Amino acid sequence: MPITSASTPPRILVVEDDYFVALDLEGGLREAGMEVLGPVPTAEEALALAKAEHPILAVMDIRLAGEKDGIDVALELYRALGIRCIFASAHMDSPHRQRAAAAEPLGWVQKPYTIGAVVAAVRKALPEVQPRLA
Repeated sequence: MPITSASTPPRILVVEDDYFVALDLEGGLREAGMEVLGPVPTAEEALALAKAEHPILAVMDIRLAGEKDGIDVALELYRALGIRCIFASAHMDSPHRQRAAAAEPLGWVQKPYTIGAVVAAVRKALPEVQPRLA
């Protein structure tokens, strides 16, 4: 997995099937100094991009285009690649949280949200996923 240092922006995978929300997320994260991978609207695209590009974490919607949902993606990212996520979704009820628990999410941001709230959640999560620099 690539090392992120103070001079290298953190690589964030954005998984969101709403085109306009995805654009807003991408712009907000870039403006905050992060490198954005995606955005991608499906589980399959998210998994392929993560395997190829090794993001440090993912911002994940739960409801996605296609058969698999964001929890399926988060579980596979965590189990196969050790990548954790922040869920940014309207689906934050107990059954969704329980199903997602095995992916050890770094946070939850309720839709509708502000881009600032997502950026703040990502910044809060970064110390947990960035390697310590000697």
